[in-house]
Amino acid sequence: MRLALEHGDGHVEVELPDDTTVVSPSYAARAGHREPEPLPDPVAATRAALADPLGSAPLRELVGRGSSVTVAFPDRVKGGAHDTAHRKVALPLVLDELEAGGVDLRDVRLVCAIGLHRKNHRDEIEGYLGAETLARLRPEQVVNHDAEDPDGMVDLGSSALGDPVQVNRAVVDSDLTVLVGHAAGNPYGGFSGGYKMPATGLTSWRSIASHHAPRSLYRDDFVPVSARSRFRDQLRSIGEGIEAAMPQPFFSIDAVLDSGSRQLGVSAGRIPDVEQATWPLAGRRTDLEVVGEPADVLVVGIPRNFHYGPGMGSNPILMMQAVGASLVRAKRALVERPIVIAAAVCDGWFNDDEFPPYRAAFELLQTCQHPADMVDHQELLATDPVWVEKYRHGYGYHPFHAFSMVYVGGIARDRSSAVYVAGAKRPDLARAMGARTTATVEEALREATATLGRAPRVLAVPELSKPAFHLATAGGRTA
Repeated sequence: MRLALEHGDGHVEVELPDDTTVVSPSYAARAGHREPEPLPDPVAATRAALADPLGSAPLRELVGRGSSVTVAFPDRVKGGAHDTAHRKVALPLVLDELEAGGVDLRDVRLVCAIGLHRKNHRDEIEGYLGAETLARLRPEQVVNHDAEDPDGMVDLGSSALGDPVQVNRAVVDSDLTVLVGHAAGNPYGGFSGGYKMPATGLTSWRSIASHHAPRSLYRDDFVPVSARSRFRDQLRSIGEGIEAAMPQPFFSIDAVLDSGSRQLGVSAGRIPDVEQATWPLAGRRTDLEVVGEPADVLVVGIPRNFHYGPGMGSNPILMMQAVGASLVRAKRALVERPIVIAAAVCDGWFNDDEFPPYRAAFELLQTCQHPADMVDHQELLATDPVWVEKYRHGYGYHPFHAFSMVYVGGIARDRSSAVYVAGAKRPDLARAMGARTTATVEEALREATATLGRAPRVLAVPELSKPAFHLATAGGRTA
């Protein structure tokens, strides 16, 4: 069969075996997967969730005259910016509820929970929150989280699992902190939203490094994708450690999103209750049972620009992270040690403006025997004042972000028998990441066939920029 794979700034046509399983919305429909219907009125559904929260009094009853409130929301990486996107719907309703409870909106701060991602520009925030919502607040009331602000962070000691709990000071200083999040399938701990949002979006690099680390990512309970893992336990424990220092627990408003970022359901209240309410529906959207035996070969198409931003398919560290994350999502539909073939341009464009420390991290990686060895270098690079300054004031990713991506790329090395990068314009960079290189996908398939000594069973995910599924063969459902 002929199949178009994402590659660079477009697609590349490749020839795959006729019996290849191609993971796409049309395949999912043929396999009996029915994506839940989006809510007919997400505004009414969100208003209803706020009126009858889970495990909590309504928002307006948690505040009063003189209360200070922090409202945190996810950054541009996910969630959509259409008129009825969750952030655009939820934020004005939250502000209405706070005012109904007696809060002066001058005592409200909106925090973009970027974690270690690059800071979002004002026009980006306006695009996904809405100009009318931002007009209700002064510009200085809408800020990006800054994990390196010495006055804006507070150290709360260690979580019950021994991880650093360092968080945005506004979260513990405010009388109430509201989280507006998304519950969707995610290779990091099964789902986004819940405790994952504050534990990764509002903390320091040291807190994030405690779980975005080999000791958590290379465990058998992280791969295949699962919400029952040490990684997820760490997120919860850090979140609970933050809540212990807060005047009252987080009030969370999570929407389950479909493949078009439309709301399938909305739940509000205490995080544990919201997680319990949203995860089953998010699983129905994300989990896909693949017909047949586990595949020997996973073929993926990696575009230049998706998720973290421009450079995903050209920056070698981000490219290999995409391979590792794809394995995490698909592992239950693959043999124990599959061969991975990634179509990626890998042309050496690191996108230094948005990912400034990545070249330095790449050079350090060349001195290591295994990606896990980068742990020995992360203190040096993550505290480098040049890279920290670019994160704080230059709209660049934090230097530790590069390490977290290297570690997920290491999953590709450890959980496959071989990774091929096909069509790389700088094959030396792909090989430096531990991959084998071929000019074409067809050539890589021929080598895979020779290695196996038979025709391989092939599973293809042609477009990584599209909403992902968590895959399994019969009997291997996501936990």
